Amino acid sequence: MAEAKGLMKPVKLKNELAEFLGATELSRTEITKKLWDYVKANKLQTKTENGKPENAGKFIVADASLLPIFKNTKSKSKSGNVTDLTNLKEGQTINMMQMAAVVGANIE
Repeated sequence: MAEAKGLMKPVKLKNELAEFLGATELSRTEITKKLWDYVKANKLQTKTENGKPENAGKFIVADASLLPIFKNTKSKSKSGNVTDLTNLKEGQTINMMQMAAVVGANIE
């Protein structure tokens, strides 16, 4: 069987994410899927920035479980956009497009 590469290659998770997902290594695609499964199961999506959870929309509400994972995120994309969630508070939201930055900030 061929070795997994790219997004399918297992990566080591930082502590907060490892505790949340119950694993020390997963592929980026598995991490993203498990985070989305949690968001959907707990109805943590909203249509408005910092809105109340309504189980739909492009914003993700940070609950007590997601907050430590989100707060690890401070990165700069190749296009120069900065994603800094270090001051995020419980109940505030992130844009779903920031999920890649969150995953990237929580792996070694």
